[in-house]
Amino acid sequence: MKRKNIDVRTAIKCSGLHQWRVAELYGISEGNFSRLLRKELPESVKRELFNIINTLTKVEKAQEEI
Repeated sequence: MKRKNIDVRTAIKCSGLHQWRVAELYGISEGNFSRLLRKELPESVKRELFNIINTLTKVEKAQEEI
């Protein structure tokens, strides 16, 4: 069985983030986020999640430079 939203899952993992951080910025709980990923998401939602992942990655990099 193929996992759904593998592109979103991979982006989170490669960024070194945790799903709960993405979920928090998206405005839902980690459990609901996990359930959300069970079914393939529309491209508009994926774009929003990728924007959140990019934002969090930039914030973490900026904090590391301090």
